Amino acid sequence: MIQPDYSKLDDILSSKIRLGIVSLLVTAEIAEFTYIKEILGLTDGNLSTHLKKMDEAGYVSIEKSFSKNKPKTTVKITSKGLNAFNEYVSFLENIIQNRK
Repeated sequence: MIQPDYSKLDDILSSKIRLGIVSLLVTAEIAEFTYIKEILGLTDGNLSTHLKKMDEAGYVSIEKSFSKNKPKTTVKITSKGLNAFNEYVSFLENIIQNRK
């Protein structure tokens, strides 16, 4: 059995929280900050920190606006983020297939 090169696992997506964010966005494509926070059970600060890292990597885009004089932050997965997620899932699928 050939041992997979685990160093190729995406560092950004190897975080449980960031993988959760990207997984949510793969199906929703775009989501409000408060929705992501509630679904994943995160604090504002924790989510902000992870989103900043993902934004810097180009995996998500973040748009800030106002709705009824309240700040509104929306997060959208980018094509780079979607590609990274698909590669991450493929890597894990290959590990599963090769363990047989």
